[in-house]
Amino acid sequence: MTTTSDLSDAASPTPAGSGHASEPTTNTTAGTVDATTGAPTSQPATGPAPTAAGDDERIDVEGLGRVLLGRWSELRSRARAAAGDPAFHKIEGLPTQEHRERVLDQCRRLATVGQVHTAFPERLGGSDNPGGNLAGFEELVAADPSLQIKAGVQWGLFASAILHLGVEEQQDRYLPGAMDLTVPGAFAMTETGHGSDVASVATTATYDPATEEFVLHTPFRAAWKDYLGNAAVHATAATVFAQLVTQGVNHGVHCFYVPIREVREDGSAGDFLPGVGGEDDGLKGGLNGVDNGRLHFDHVRVPRADLLSRYGSVAADGSYASSIDSPGRRFFTMLGSLVQGRVSLDGAASNASKIGLAIAVTYGNQRRQFTAASPTDEVVLLDYGTHRRRLLPRVAETYATHFAHDRLLDLFHSVFSGDEDTPETREDLETTAAALKATSTRFALDTLQETREACGGAGFLTENRITSLHADMDVYATFEGDNTVLLQLVGKRLLSDYAKQLKGITPGGMARYVVDRAASAALHRTPLRRAAQALADQGSARRAAGHLRETETQRALLTDRVDTMVEAVALALRPAQKASPAEAARIFDEHQSELVEAARAHADLLRWEAFTQALTTIEDAGTRTVMTRVRDLFGLTLVERHLAWYLINGRLSAQRARTVTSYIERLLLRLRPHAQDLVDAWGFGPEHLRAKIASGAEAERQDEARAYYRELRASGDAPISEKAQKKAAAKQR
Repeated sequence: MTTTSDLSDAASPTPAGSGHASEPTTNTTAGTVDATTGAPTSQPATGPAPTAAGDDERIDVEGLGRVLLGRWSELRSRARAAAGDPAFHKIEGLPTQEHRERVLDQCRRLATVGQVHTAFPERLGGSDNPGGNLAGFEELVAADPSLQIKAGVQWGLFASAILHLGVEEQQDRYLPGAMDLTVPGAFAMTETGHGSDVASVATTATYDPATEEFVLHTPFRAAWKDYLGNAAVHATAATVFAQLVTQGVNHGVHCFYVPIREVREDGSAGDFLPGVGGEDDGLKGGLNGVDNGRLHFDHVRVPRADLLSRYGSVAADGSYASSIDSPGRRFFTMLGSLVQGRVSLDGAASNASKIGLAIAVTYGNQRRQFTAASPTDEVVLLDYGTHRRRLLPRVAETYATHFAHDRLLDLFHSVFSGDEDTPETREDLETTAAALKATSTRFALDTLQETREACGGAGFLTENRITSLHADMDVYATFEGDNTVLLQLVGKRLLSDYAKQLKGITPGGMARYVVDRAASAALHRTPLRRAAQALADQGSARRAAGHLRETETQRALLTDRVDTMVEAVALALRPAQKASPAEAARIFDEHQSELVEAARAHADLLRWEAFTQALTTIEDAGTRTVMTRVRDLFGLTLVERHLAWYLINGRLSAQRARTVTSYIERLLLRLRPHAQDLVDAWGFGPEHLRAKIASGAEAERQDEARAYYRELRASGDAPISEKAQKKAAAKQR
């Protein structure tokens, strides 16, 4: 079958070292599979061992895999083994109701073995290990994203709300049922009318001192709680977020533990309790193993003791008390306690990208299409420049995403374990989680689409996993915070940090600062800066490339872009400080897109820095050499992506700008021999990929076809082509 991608690749020249029978192959692992497991072996598909890379440029796949397993390697490995168990696998095409029940049973199985209890207190059977818990939880996406999300709703949202927003007595009362899944729960925060704007939810909980109860009420249709996992069928209780009103004062959004359904004798969910109503969200674009639904409340009575009161409590007489005086800070502290949802989505998105790329790279290492240098053998797809271009930069970016997520997990654990729980570290965690979740989920969707296309028609078959994975991952870009809104949050933090740098500067100092910045801008935006780069390079592309691959050069380019963009937005927004509210809103709206772009640049820098730091943890010299090139590919791809900005703002000379793309092409050739090793090091076996085109079946087909034509040619029975016949006839004339 000829695909659109195959036709576009056909026009590309075949590089030296293509996988032809008459040449050394650069395909180091694809094409040969273990007869028992179906896993790729380390033997080359054809020809002798590759000569493109020396012994000092080999990847120690097992060693790199250990680095990637990281701090919580045992928990990650155990969770990955569970994700490889067929009992947890998604069955494609399963009807919605059956899929929902299957995922619920899988969650019960996880609860039985304690797989999901790691973050909870030891006194209740947990391990007080929040970071390790998420490291394992993220692996479930390889089994079925619906399982990961339903488990996330039960233990990462419903149970975590009790853990982080309740006092110890409430934890002891409600966590055991949430942990062992005898009480399936929903996390009722989002409303139909208010998604990202949680502070404005319209559901109210008004205190009645006569009965010492809160009256939970949904005043209109837009205030219905919506898109809630577990709410459609399985949940018997919910943690409900509502405006707490007592003694005529609204103290803002607080969380309440609310039973919502009867519990049948067999423990399953029955009818809604009096005053509680709802409906099924129905069929979705993906994640149909999760029973999302809506809830509403008609003057439902909630005991005073069921206000989760860690950050705010109401006495019997209705008086309100909180350890945090500022309502705004109290609100953000409560929401910050639930940041683990964003952290876990970042890790799951990274794993989804790995799965898609592992399938596509393995297939691209085995699939052959079109003859080029050889008149008989077709070319392995990854030996085409266009195919390397579409996949290998994404492999590099996936590594950057992985290493950044590991640093985020460390930060999360330091805060939630209490090792370093300060307002500053919580703010850092909130900002970093927002930046990385917004970046990795968008990247995962784009990568899955690219890998689907790179696999041609085979990628569109459900049996090869990618389309289904893309559908399931689609909503990751909007839940736990819409990505654009999250980037605005990051941008505002960047502006806040910029303002802190200027705080306390005297008028004279400010004047000098403005002059210095103007001089800096003038230097960059005139030929002077570019002339200095040209002088250093002496017109040599090799010298230009040498500068670009230096760690400090890449760091300076990426850091300067963030700093310059933030400063430009900050200066543009200064008039808003003294403007009317309407004018201030107009000014902010005018520069909102620039702020979001600065936040994206900040996320890119975070990922590059994490990758660079991770290189120091790789002990094997050959692996470190290859991985440094992978880091360079990521960094220079970011520069190439925004090359116009660097040229317009005078950060790169024309020579260096031209060299960026040419050096990327060189890196792609250098990394081509390691493509399979790079995806194999992620540690996903056939039981995780579950794609026929990545099982070795394609290599068997290609080997069978090549053997057939070899034998046909050797026998002398092969028909000659019409073109050859005419050429021979012309010679005879």
